[in-house]
Amino acid sequence: MRNFGRLALLGVACISLTACEQVQKVAADAAGLPTDENVLFWTQDQRDNAFRQMDVLTTTRTIEAGDAIRKLEAGEPMPDSLKTDGGEIDIDGYMASQRLAGLVILQDGKIRLEEYRMDFGPDDRWTSFSVAKSLVSSLVGAAIKDGFIKSLDDPLTDYIPELKGSGYDGVTVKQLLTMTSGVKWNEDYADKDSDVARFNTTKSKDGVDPVILYMKTLVNEAEPGTRWQYNTGETNLIGVLVAKATGKSLSEYLSEKIWQPYGMAKDAVWILNDGGKEIGGCCISATTRDFALFGQFAMNGGKIGDNYVVPEDWFAQAGTKQAEIGQPGAGYGYQWWTFDDGSFAAQGIFGQGIFVDPKRKLVIAGNGNWPSATPDEKKIERDAFYRAVQAYLDSEAAPAD
Repeated sequence: MRNFGRLALLGVACISLTACEQVQKVAADAAGLPTDENVLFWTQDQRDNAFRQMDVLTTTRTIEAGDAIRKLEAGEPMPDSLKTDGGEIDIDGYMASQRLAGLVILQDGKIRLEEYRMDFGPDDRWTSFSVAKSLVSSLVGAAIKDGFIKSLDDPLTDYIPELKGSGYDGVTVKQLLTMTSGVKWNEDYADKDSDVARFNTTKSKDGVDPVILYMKTLVNEAEPGTRWQYNTGETNLIGVLVAKATGKSLSEYLSEKIWQPYGMAKDAVWILNDGGKEIGGCCISATTRDFALFGQFAMNGGKIGDNYVVPEDWFAQAGTKQAEIGQPGAGYGYQWWTFDDGSFAAQGIFGQGIFVDPKRKLVIAGNGNWPSATPDEKKIERDAFYRAVQAYLDSEAAPAD
C-alpha cells in the first residue's frame, strides 16, 4: 500500500492502517484527492477538497468544545462594498478574488458580516496552517499563568533538556517565541532540501519526538536575540515546550484553557506528527466563526469572565513588535504578525488569517485557498481589505456634520 497519509509540508505521517484506508477511500471517491505530495504541488481542486477534511487525510486529535456556546449577536450589517485608496472593493468580488470559503467580521463581539462560498458553511472546518502558531503561543501564556513555565527569560533547555549541546543552548523561551534564536534554518517551501521540508520527514525514534530529533541537529549562526528569521520548526518546539511543561497534550490544554471556557461552538482537530504529537506550527482545523472567536479572545486580552487565562499584559506584548522583520510598519510579536497601528494578525499559507484590531474592537477571520502558498498580490489585496474595513468603521464613528 502507498503511504497515503504522508503530507510532506505538514510533517504528517500515516501512523495507523485505519487512517491509510480512510485516505485511500477518500482519494478514490474524490478522484485524486492529494495524499503523498507536498501541499505546494497539489492542484487547486485538490486543495479545495482537502482543506475542509484534513482529519480524513491523516491522524488527528480532537480539541473538544464545551456545552456552553458563546452566543454572538448580530450587529449592523456591513455594506456590500467598501472604499479603498484605489477605489472600491465589493464583498463578492473580494471573496472570489481571494478564493475565500469563509469570512467573518466581528466588531465589539457582534457579527457585522458572515459569508460563505465554495460549498462551505458555518458548521464546516477548514485548515489553519500557520494560524495555529498564534494559538500555540497563547498556550505559553496560559502555562506561565498556571505556573508550569516560570519565565520567558528561562533557557529553553530547562524544559527540553534534549536540546543541550545543540544550537539552542543559551536560547530563551522568549527568543523562541519571537523567532530570534539565531539558529541556522531554511524555510524555503519550494526547496525539497530545505530544513522545513527535511524536518517534516523525520521519524520518531525510541519514543523521542521527531521535532526534537531534528531540531537538536541544528547549529547557531547568530547571537540569540539579534536576528529575526521565520522558522516553523521553532513553533513546533514551542508545542513540545508546552506539552512537556504542562504534562498535557496541546489539544487537551487548548480545550481546557480556551476552547471550552470561551465557548467555541464546534470541536476542532489538530494534525499529529509521526510521534503522535500535535504539530505546534501548523494544522488546526476549525470553523471560521471559531477562529474569529479566538481573535476576540486575543483582542480581549485573554480574559474570560472575570479571570485572565494568560498574564494580564500577555497580548499587549504578544501583539506588539518584539522583532524587526525588515518591513516598514510591521514586525513580529509572540508568534503574531504586528502592525504599527496596534493591530496584529495570525496568518497561514493559502490565505488563512485572523486580523485583530483592539482600537476598533475589530476581528476579521478568513479561510480560503489562494492559487499558491504566498502570492504577494493576494497578501496586498487582503491588507487593503483590512484597511478598508478599518476606514469604514472610522467613518461610522465620526461625528455627523
